[in-house]
Parts: sequence; C-alpha cells; structure tokens
Amino acid sequence: MRGAKGAKWAAVAIVVAMGATACGSGGSQAGGGSDGVVSVEIGQPQNALIPSNTYETEGGQVIHALFTGLTKIDSNNKIVNDEAQSITTKDSKVWTIKLKPGYTFHNGEQVTAQSFIDAWNYGADQTNAQQTNPLFSHIAGYADLNPGAKKTVKTHTLSGLKAVDANTLQVTLTAPFSAFPAQLSFTGFSPLPKAFFKDPKGFGKKPIGNGPYAAKNAFVDNEGISLVKYDKYPDASAYKVKGIDFKVYSNQDTAYKDLVAGNLDVLPVIPTSGLATYKKDLPGHTIDVPEGGTGYIGFPLKYNKAFQNPKIREAISMSIDREAISQKVFLGARTPADDYMPPLIEGYRKGACGDACTYNPTKAKQLFQEAGGLPGNSLEIGYNADGDHKTWVEAVANQISKSLGIKVTPKPFEQFQTMLDDLDQKKYQGSFRMGWQMDYPNIEDFLRPIFSKDAIQNGSNYAGYTNEQFEQLLAKGDQATTDADAIKQYQAADDVVLKDLPYIPVYFYRLNSGFSTKISSIQVISHQIDWTSVKLS
Repeated sequence: MRGAKGAKWAAVAIVVAMGATACGSGGSQAGGGSDGVVSVEIGQPQNALIPSNTYETEGGQVIHALFTGLTKIDSNNKIVNDEAQSITTKDSKVWTIKLKPGYTFHNGEQVTAQSFIDAWNYGADQTNAQQTNPLFSHIAGYADLNPGAKKTVKTHTLSGLKAVDANTLQVTLTAPFSAFPAQLSFTGFSPLPKAFFKDPKGFGKKPIGNGPYAAKNAFVDNEGISLVKYDKYPDASAYKVKGIDFKVYSNQDTAYKDLVAGNLDVLPVIPTSGLATYKKDLPGHTIDVPEGGTGYIGFPLKYNKAFQNPKIREAISMSIDREAISQKVFLGARTPADDYMPPLIEGYRKGACGDACTYNPTKAKQLFQEAGGLPGNSLEIGYNADGDHKTWVEAVANQISKSLGIKVTPKPFEQFQTMLDDLDQKKYQGSFRMGWQMDYPNIEDFLRPIFSKDAIQNGSNYAGYTNEQFEQLLAKGDQATTDADAIKQYQAADDVVLKDLPYIPVYFYRLNSGFSTKISSIQVISHQIDWTSVKLS
C-alpha cells in the first residue's frame, strides 16, 4: 500500500489473547467496554474514502471495515475466497468469478457482478485519476481508458469485463497473470453501489459499502469517522464489536498516551518514544512480530537533476548505518533492509542489495566526490511529522552528513497527506522518506506499484523512475506459467531496480502495536484487523 505512514499490520496472522481484566466502573471506556465500541488510531487519509482512490494506510484501515472484496488473506498468509464463491481459469488469462449470495450494500442494494464492473471501470479510467489505477492494468481494455496525459479517453468501459449473469463475472486479461486472485484481495477492487456514481464527493465523506460495518456519520477532517455493525451482513452474528471509532491523531505520542490512559483501544504503531517501555506499560496487550513492509529514502530523480547520477544515490545509501538505525533508534522494532521486499515475501533474497546497502562511509564519500556531489553541498530529507519519523530521519541525516561531509536537513511536513500531495504535484524536490506495506503477498507487489512507469501518474513512483529492461522483466514475470518461473523473472526485475536505486531500502518493518484492556483477543491478518476475531473483555 502506497506510502505507509508507519508500520502497518503484520503480514502473518497473530492471535493475541489478552488478560480479561474487568473494566472499571460502568459506562463506555476508551470507546470500548459496555457499549461494544472499539476506538482505533489513524492519521488523516490522503483522499476521500473511495476504495479505488485509497492507496495509503490511514484511509485503508477504514475502507477495510466498510467493504468486502472477492478474496482475502487468511491466517496462513494465503489467498482465499471472500465474497467470491469460486474463481476459476484454464489459462490464467480468462477468469470466471461467481459471487456468494446474500451480500448487500448498506443502503440495501444487492451486490452483483455489475457492481464490481462499474467500480473497476471507474478505477481504471484515467479521467477519474484514481490512486489505484495501475492495479487495473492487467485487464483487457485498460490502455483504451489510459491513452496518456492530455489525450481524450474515448471509452469508459474495460473490454475485458463481462457480467455473465447477476452473480457471475468474467474477466479477460491482456496476458496471463497468475497472481490475479491475490491482487483481488486489495480493497481497491471492492464493488460500488449505484449511489456512488450519483454523488462521488458525498460518497467519499460517508461511504456506502458492502462490508460488516457501515458509516454512522460523515468523515470529519482531522477528527475521524464512526462505524456501526451492519446487521444484514452475512454472518453478522460473528462480529462481536458493535461499532468502530476511527480517531485521527496528528501526533502518535499523544495517541500512545491516550492508549496507556485508557482513552484509546487500538494503536497500530507504537511511537519511537514508547518502544522502550510499551511492553511494561501495556502488559499482555502488545504485538511484536515481523511484517510485510519496507522503509525507504526516495529521490525525485526525474524532476531534480541533482539526483540523476546513480552513484550519488549509491553513495548516500552506503553512508547509512542500517544496523544502528534498527537497534539504537528503533530498539529492534525494525531490521536492516537488504532488498526491496521483506523476508516474509516469497522471492526475498538475503543480501540482494549487496555493497550498496552495506555501511561503508569511506567508500561512500569517495563515490560521492567522484560523482560530483550535490549542489550547495547539501541534502534535504522530507518526512511526515504525523507518522513518528522525526527521530530516525534525523539519525539518518546525521549519518549521511558525517559520512559525506555535507549539510543534511530533515524537512517535516505536518501531515502525510501534505507530503504525498506535494510529491504528486512536483512541488517538493528534495529526497523523502517513504514506506510500502504489501497490498497482497506477492513479490510483484513490491515492484510494479512503486517503480513501474504506470505508477508515476497514479501509483507510488514519486521518483519518476523508468527503465525498459525492468518493464520487460515485469511482463515476463506476469506471464510465467509457474510460480517458480514468475519469482525468477521478478527477482531479475528487482536486480535492475537495486542497481539503479531510485529508492534506498533502509529497514524492514516489524509490527509493534498496543491494545487496551477492553480487548481480550484480536487477530491481525496482513495489515488489517480481522473484526470477527475481536473480543471485548
């Protein structure tokens, strides 16, 4: 998922059984307790709450509770059907998807094959400038909906989509893509009701989903949104949490204090300031496991000539002591990155980044000087202040400054949304911190959405990076007939990007989260809460 604000949920399932400590005297506490409502910290979403325009962690948490997709990730990190009853194919190019009966949107409208077709057509159409647009690129007809900047879209429907009947969807891809069912687990492929197309702006404030929870009120910027259980959802009785309050925080230290004080129920990311004490502060109510995410330092190399020499980027990478950042700053809550995808992803290779990701200040300075250095002998690193990145970015800045003998200045943006917008609009020209949490458990997801040319316009390729060899290897991986061959081709594509280093991999995420005593058990799958597993004390 694009530009993770901080560590998201784990890429494996974790069941946390917490002590069933009795709540205090009557009434609602921390949004939990007797009223059955759980409060969850998020940051301000970048965009309105529309599935196809939500490609970051903050809005993603809300979308996941509001919508149900065709597939999902199970407790073994495998893809299983969700609203899909079956997904079949003979050639990995033409797919037939049958829907389970009984699903309705929160306004009572039936969920049909056309609900998915309408949503995907909207997401794939460049006219609508949806953030997840590149994810639809495998579907036949995508090129017609994306002729390019300043060119008119002559059709607004994907030729590869067909409603065989109300509950059967046929999808034809441009080429075989074996990871298609895995891709469908991402919330960007959620269906949309007819009401969305009548008022997209209003819908984005108060979405009408098909998931287990419905919007109780419209989203209020910098405050949040409340959801209530949707009683007509299939198997609604399995959901014990009656409501969810997503609360926007601009400072995670404040959120942590609220959690410890009992004024917040779920804090997805423990701030750096709390890592030394959170297991003591929240005994029996913490999670600490590896997860599927990577943290980077990126460069807008297409838009700033100062960063276009790959030796400059390599020198900066070699000047970073990843082990010190992981152990001294994050206290073991991160691990040094040596590839673009983390160890949880099949296809990861230990040490794939080689010398470029190995701390060597002497060689780094030599390489930097040979490449001609940077204008003004200075570097700026942008970061979002609402994501608890100040400490580690400052530490990295100090390391680079000491190694290369230049001035390195951290530049805070008040909100993640602001930084993403400024990068999207090319207003910010310095280097920047960025993170990626998997959309689905496949090596391809750590490559195409971040480094492909399609991702420049509507993905997370803020570097403006392009490489035709990389594009060709991606295509070979897509069309591979076996998982082993696909991984081989994707690894070759990975090697191309590692050589170019448009983004520098710095660390792999670990999941460090906290929960209040109002919660007795919870299961986290991938980067989302399994709300059927949440039990209140």
